[in-house]
Amino acid sequence: MHWTYQGKDILELPEDCVGFVYLITNTTNGRKYIGKKLAKFKRSKAPLKGRRNRRRYKVESDWQEYYGSSDDLTMDIKRLGAENFEREILFYCKSKSELSYVEAREQFSRKVLETKDYYNGHIRVRVHGKGILKS
Repeated sequence: MHWTYQGKDILELPEDCVGFVYLITNTTNGRKYIGKKLAKFKRSKAPLKGRRNRRRYKVESDWQEYYGSSDDLTMDIKRLGAENFEREILFYCKSKSELSYVEAREQFSRKVLETKDYYNGHIRVRVHGKGILKS
């Protein structure tokens, strides 16, 4: 199973992409899930001898194999098989703030908590406007 963006298969993310907001659709019953995924994770190693600071670096996330964090969605994927789900990237985001904001905006505008048409069980958001406003 692969990701699509505007109808095209995606094998790698744009260079300036911090993460993306996605839609997963169950093709057997039409139920959906809106979420976000980071493109890279921060990791750290122990400090070098004689130093205090940990060494930080980034590694690519598991976005290619990712199917969301909803328990109900995960159970349906195991039960029905991944071939019965479509994964679509809705938006590429250039900052974590933008990523969180766009995910919440999509969830609120689609009223994911007000209908059984979505797997989403909660909306968690904490956004700082500094990363959203474009100067």
